[in-house]
Amino acid sequence: MKWGVIGTGNMGQILIEAWMSSRVIDPDQLFITNRTISKAHAIQAVYPDIHVLEDKNELTTAVDILFICARPTEIYSLITEIHGGLASEQCLISITSPYSVQRLEQLVPCQVARMIPSITNRTLCGTTLFSFGETVTKEMKGYLLQSSKLFSNPQVIDEKVTRIASDIVSCGPAFFSYLAQEFIEAACRDTNITKREATSLMENMLIGYGKLLEQGHYSLPGLIEKVCVKGGVTGEGIKALEGEAGRLFSSLISRTHAKYYEDIEKISYQMLEG
Repeated sequence: MKWGVIGTGNMGQILIEAWMSSRVIDPDQLFITNRTISKAHAIQAVYPDIHVLEDKNELTTAVDILFICARPTEIYSLITEIHGGLASEQCLISITSPYSVQRLEQLVPCQVARMIPSITNRTLCGTTLFSFGETVTKEMKGYLLQSSKLFSNPQVIDEKVTRIASDIVSCGPAFFSYLAQEFIEAACRDTNITKREATSLMENMLIGYGKLLEQGHYSLPGLIEKVCVKGGVTGEGIKALEGEAGRLFSSLISRTHAKYYEDIEKISYQMLEG
């Protein structure tokens, strides 16, 4: 099958790199474009057999599966522009959470799915979240899930948990990188450790931490229990976190969900105006 990508920004590029690394698709079967076409050509410079097309409509008619990697508020006008080139046997896949598959099905004459990726897919791991429209064939669904297994752990989710699942899978790496960076800054501010040393220690700890989970040595609660020696230093640190972490993550979830519903409202307005 031929795949197409409209939008080669951060996440579009990460997906393409994951596909090329996993060999889920041959480069000459991939067609890409971007509003700033030089970004698409920069990817082609690394993978010369990828096709770069400047015309979105030409790309749309050339592929079997079309990934829309655009901001939520850009999708309606984009779909309006390419609508005439879509056919029932094709599958359009959005990677943004505010557009439900039900909403997308109202806009296009083809099969519809939503796939929410993660930056962790670049290392051929992590999760991709899937939702499928009513018109998606059994064969297309199976193909997409099996293909995604080559660069991730695909998981089909219910619409009701889309935002929180995305917070964990897609936003999580940024959230926990921010927390790690704050830990480093505090260490440098409150002790004599250098930033370079603290950063190196933190990065190596996180790599080892991930491998402990990946290799099944411990669960998250098991890690806490194993490291927390009774009456020890770690336990005192956990006490400090207990007083703050719950409020912190509740506030985080509140903010991400508020933005999610704001985007849904904006795209609903776009559809009414259209």
